[in-house]
Amino acid sequence: MNPTPPEQILILDFGSQYTQLIARRIREASVYSEIVDAAIPAAELRGRDVAGLILSGGPASVHEPGAPGCDPGIFDLGVPILGICYGLQWLTHHFGGTVKRSGSREYGQAALTHEGANSLFGDIPPTSRVWMSHADEVVKPAPGFVPIAASGAIPYAAVCNPQRHLWGVQFHPEVVHTEHGRQILVNFARRICGCTGSWTPARFIESATEEIRTQVGDANVLLGLSGGVDSAVAAALIHRAVGDRLHCVFVDNGVLRRREAENLREVFGKHLRMNIRMVDAADAFLSRLAGIVDPESKRKAIGSYFVEVFRAEAAKIQGARFLAQGTTYPDVIESCGIGKHADNIKSHHNVGGLPAELGFDRLVEPLRMLFKDEVRAIGEQLGLPREMVWRQPFPGPGLAVRILGEVTRDRVALLQEADRIVIEEMKRADWYYKVWQSFAVLLPVQTVGVMGDCRTYENAVALRVVQSSDGMTADWVDLPHELLARIATRIINEVRGVNRVVYDITSKPPGTIEWE
Repeated sequence: MNPTPPEQILILDFGSQYTQLIARRIREASVYSEIVDAAIPAAELRGRDVAGLILSGGPASVHEPGAPGCDPGIFDLGVPILGICYGLQWLTHHFGGTVKRSGSREYGQAALTHEGANSLFGDIPPTSRVWMSHADEVVKPAPGFVPIAASGAIPYAAVCNPQRHLWGVQFHPEVVHTEHGRQILVNFARRICGCTGSWTPARFIESATEEIRTQVGDANVLLGLSGGVDSAVAAALIHRAVGDRLHCVFVDNGVLRRREAENLREVFGKHLRMNIRMVDAADAFLSRLAGIVDPESKRKAIGSYFVEVFRAEAAKIQGARFLAQGTTYPDVIESCGIGKHADNIKSHHNVGGLPAELGFDRLVEPLRMLFKDEVRAIGEQLGLPREMVWRQPFPGPGLAVRILGEVTRDRVALLQEADRIVIEEMKRADWYYKVWQSFAVLLPVQTVGVMGDCRTYENAVALRVVQSSDGMTADWVDLPHELLARIATRIINEVRGVNRVVYDITSKPPGTIEWE
């Protein structure tokens, strides 16, 4: 299921690490965007109401054997096309221009200067900072292309072919380091492609509600409710569509936050009056995690037993032919990639073949094409409590991937207490809702300490606090030292078995947000 508005801009992915950011920036202009493989046949695009195409950057060179490219038929669609970095180089190469190894090998900030009236640079100062990252560059534009911006040693930092409605930029407008990058992409979507900005939460809810009703018919729907933002919003949206035919199942897998089950029963059962089944399977999950230290093995162990539990619960509900999940776009991107040039980063337990394994007709995933901030906006529009909508993301495998090494009941209890303290102090200092995620990680090491004049040899905990807009990239947060000290002091004093707290200052990339 994919409720989309009539106007949309597709991003043809050449494997850039920034491709997801392009989609985000276009959606910030209230225009629906989606990432597809760069080699998608033009015939597949004709059936969609495509307002424009963006060719992403990528690590390849147009001179490499087998360099990725697009179906030339895209130029017969009659829609504007914007090439970014490799996308520009491929356009140039395809239409007979010259691309060579860059003599300057620009990487990082550069000063861009544009002249004249061009829609791509509308409302942008003549000189601004942009982010360059390329080894090749255009040294001779293709026939019909004219330069519209330059930067330092790069005379063709932006070009266009007004007759063919083609634009290209050598820099990356999607990253925050490009000073007016968002405006450039807004200009492309609104001024050049003519999009009106109909991608809104209210429009999505109406469209998704009707599609859910059409898809489900008079059948019952089973949904795994974790208490996180994604499953909560999915539950509220599906409940709006089918009412009491939605049956939520909450499974206590033994690696959840402290008092998670009680809090969820209060919100969804009492206040939202949804059908909810509480399943205590903590002992069974923990027994299956015994002795496992590999992160992917942990995820698979949790996912496979999750299937068993759901199969048993599904059998108790007559007419439950659909399984619903709170899968989001980053889940899909990170688990499956989009095109053949994308890398698989990690698997997600809620992305895959669960419907077939469980015997369901189909999967209901109303949030599958949404980024996290869009999910939150939908949740607010649906009237969910602020504490639920703006709750920080929590991994599907729970604390199992925040406990490095073997997962045991004692180690879970230890991390639950540390996690509780982190949340309490972040909220007390008015920092909880200002950051993307803040949590503790239990490390598989012990360190020497001194407590009460006695030598200790106990566990170390890492504190992880990051800022992000969608989870695809993230920066560590420079919290006030007084807050860091208070969190560390409380964890060491109140959590028996911990004598050291360290702070993780790794951004994503190169690291991931979660440690496993």
